[in-house]
This record gives sequence, C-alpha cells and structure tokens, in this order.
Amino acid sequence: MPEAQAVSTAPPGLVRHLGLSGRLFLITVAFVAAAEILIYVPAVANYRLSWLSDRIAAAQVAALVVDASPGSVVSDELAHRLLDGVGARAIAVRDGGTRRLLAIDPVPDTVADMVDLRSVSAMEAIRGSWRTLIAPADEPIRVVGRGRDGFDLVEILMDEAPLRAAIVEFSIRLLVSSLIVAAAAAGLVFVVLHYVIVRPVRRLVNNITAFADDPEGADRIITPSRRTDEIGLAETALARMERGLADELRHKRRLAELGLSVSKINHELRNMLAGAQLLGDRLKDTTDPTVQRVAPRLVATLGRAIRFCEATLSYGRAAEHVPLRRPVTLAPMFRDLSDLAAVPGDARVAIRTQVAPDLQVFADPEQLSRALANLVRNAVEALESATEPEPAVVVTATRGSGSGPGAVTILVADNGPGLPRRAREHLFAPFQGSARSGGTGLGLAIASELVRLNGGTLSLDPEGPGTCFRIVLPDQPASG
Repeated sequence: MPEAQAVSTAPPGLVRHLGLSGRLFLITVAFVAAAEILIYVPAVANYRLSWLSDRIAAAQVAALVVDASPGSVVSDELAHRLLDGVGARAIAVRDGGTRRLLAIDPVPDTVADMVDLRSVSAMEAIRGSWRTLIAPADEPIRVVGRGRDGFDLVEILMDEAPLRAAIVEFSIRLLVSSLIVAAAAAGLVFVVLHYVIVRPVRRLVNNITAFADDPEGADRIITPSRRTDEIGLAETALARMERGLADELRHKRRLAELGLSVSKINHELRNMLAGAQLLGDRLKDTTDPTVQRVAPRLVATLGRAIRFCEATLSYGRAAEHVPLRRPVTLAPMFRDLSDLAAVPGDARVAIRTQVAPDLQVFADPEQLSRALANLVRNAVEALESATEPEPAVVVTATRGSGSGPGAVTILVADNGPGLPRRAREHLFAPFQGSARSGGTGLGLAIASELVRLNGGTLSLDPEGPGTCFRIVLPDQPASG
C-alpha cells in the first residue's frame, strides 16, 4: 500500500501521532518525489549528451582556428590553449578524405568508451550517463559528432572527470529544484485536500463524538452544509440519523419513566382492585335482584382490570427466559383456552377449537399457552362490546397449510368488525397497538415476543371478515 510505505519511513513515535492530514502530506510528498525521480533519469542522460555536444561544437571552432592558420600549423602554446578551451586531449576533424589531428601528447591506443552523437539511442544515453556518474573510467573517452562549416566529422579525446563533475553539479541543482517543486506541490495539494476533504471529515468525526456524549441534545445534531458531493450526502444522512435517534431515545426515555410510574401505580391499584373484587364476590349472596344482575358484570370488570395491571407489571419486568422447546400436543392446550384466557363462564362469547387429537408442535408449552391466551383474551374483550348476534372466537391448528411441510399454523379468528387502521399501524408495539379505548396494547406485544422466542412468527391475516392472527411455528430441527 502506498500509504503504509510512506508512513513507515517516519519515526515510530511520529507515525503513532500522525492524523489524516499528516499522512496525506507524507503520501503527497512521496508521490511527487517518485515523479521527480522518473524525470531525473532522462534529464541526466539528456544533459550528458548536451554537454558532449557543446564540446564537439567547441572542438569544431578550434579546428577552424587551426585551419585558418598559415599552413594549418599552430604553435604549442596556441594548441594548449585550444585544447584546454575544449577540455580535450586531442581533436580530430575529417574533411572529405582528409583527416587532421590537433594534439600535443601522444594519443592512447585504447579508450574507456566511445560516444557517437550521430546515432545514440535513449537507452544507450541512460546507460552511459549512469556509468559516468557511478563508475567513471581512468582512461579517456572518445566522442564523435557531426561536423559543420566544411567538416564532415569531428572527434575529441577527453577525460571523463570533467563530465562527471558537470553531471554531479547538474544533479545537485536538479535535486534542489525538485525538492522545492515537490514541497510546493505537496503543500498546495495538502492545503486543497485539507480544506476540501480533511476538515469536513474532521467535522463529521467531532460531531459524532459529541453526539455520542449527549445523543438527546438538540444542539448536537449536525447542520448539513450546502455541498452536493459525497461529504454533503454523508452530512445529510448523518443529520437524519441523529435526528431520528435523538427522537427515538427521548421517546424511549419517556416510556421508561412512564413505565416505572405505571408499574408503581399498577402495583397499588392491583391490591385495591383485589379488595374490591372480594367485596364484589360477597354481593352475589344478596337477594336484591338489581344487585344480582349487576354483580357478575362488576366482578368481570374488576377481573379484567386486575389482569391489565398484571400484564403491565409482567411486561415491565426482566426479559423472557430462554424457551424450553419440546413436542407439545395442542388438543389439551386448546381445551383449556377458556381458563387460560380468563374468560368468565357466563360470557356470551363462544370459543371454538379445531385441531387434530395427535397434532403436536415443537415449542415451550408455557410460553405458547401465554401467547394463545393473550390472543384469545384480546378477541373476547373486543367481541364483548360488539353487536354480532353470535360472537365467537375460532382457534384452528394445521400442519403445513402453505407455511412449509413441517410447520404448524395456528389461526385465532373472531367474527367481529375487525381492527381499525390506527391499530394496524402499530399492532405489536407496546402501549400503541390497542384497538380498544382504554386498552394497554400489551397483549399482542407479549404474544409476538413469546412466539418469536420459539422461532415462529405472529402476523395479522388480512383474509376473511373479522380479525385473524396467524402463528407459524417451525417443526423440530433435525438432530445431529
């Protein structure tokens, strides 16, 4: 990874404290430096060729001076000055078939390298420049170039040390200029990216940290900027998430406070209602016909109030235990539904069951009984105030029935008017899914939780008149 390579060159202590800005700066410098290195190699090769071409041009001027001298002969002093000006040991020019040589010292038989400027390739130029820079030779090199002004060919014999010194000086200048360009480019890129990316990201991070410290604070919700890029979309999504989470947390906190208050009230209210129920039971023994007619309704109403209090208290306690699932025969459980649902014996709502005698389901019997009791109790209480001539709750159980070959489907249906739209929106939410005035909405929430713990699903069946809830429980998993 480029980032890891760039950061790994820094001291360990610095790396540990580098943020996004520091790492971005180091990465930018590394990439600019790499680009400068790629430029440096051909630049040195071109500089070497240009330097040698200048020596060839100077040698041609020296040859013209010699050619203009009487008899094409110059003194030793002038020859020294011409050779020193060119920086060569010897100069040779070719004009047609004539070859003339300007030299003072004897010309050696061997040379370290021969550079033909007329046909040098790019790779040869690069190899030659690196050989000169890294491993210069003690012997002279021969340079051949194309002549002008009447000369066909110009050759010089020169030492490599001046060429290497010139290349080193050029490399130092190029290195300094490259560092300046790299620093300027890295600084410019860093500043731009810092204001365009790093600062907005840091703002997001700071806002998330502040929101985590106080998620319900309205001032902790980020205000999206006017940007339309990915960061602007992230700010908008974060603001929407924070606003929704803050509202949800405030709602949960209010519910928690309300639940604590309701639990305390229900505890005391249950005790008072229990005493009132005992008094209501004694009213049954009176001979007054009006009391005889009103007492059963009063007792039934007090019983329902006590059960509401108990349901509220049980929902506010700890979570349900892990279900102890085992094969359970449904027929006996269905026969006891009237008692499980705490339906008064003289209620006008009939409970009918349809189940095979040997049909079994893999579930926790206690939790399944409680779930069915809540569903049947809700249906009975909804039908007691209904106007149907023969109100009834029908509970059926079948295996399969479109839910898989091994699944068991249980339907709890009534012939009432059905659920209003308001109740359907939050059907299984506690304190929100009640279809009756004064209801707590806990029955369906508890039933849904119990069915879900046993691996099943509880849903509202939209088919048919009235209200029908569908429980689907999977079959026993295969062992091994």
